[in-house]
Amino acid sequence: MTDVYRQMVEILTTRFETEPDEIGPDVTFEELDLDSLFMVELALVLQKEFHIRIADEDATPRTTIGALAGVIEASLARAA
Repeated sequence: MTDVYRQMVEILTTRFETEPDEIGPDVTFEELDLDSLFMVELALVLQKEFHIRIADEDATPRTTIGALAGVIEASLARAA
């Protein structure tokens, strides 16, 4: 697990009240019953937390938690 992934899990559990045992890198946000409105809110929180921009197509209900963490890591690497 990467630091970004761990931070995402923390955000999902503390701010969005997702059960930790439901979260995994291959789990989609849709599988967590999180819709597109949730994704907009989550993207805003993650953008503020990591100081990056997340494209709408990178954060959809069908995106896995691990894939979104990868997008954030790639963004951070480009900014470094």
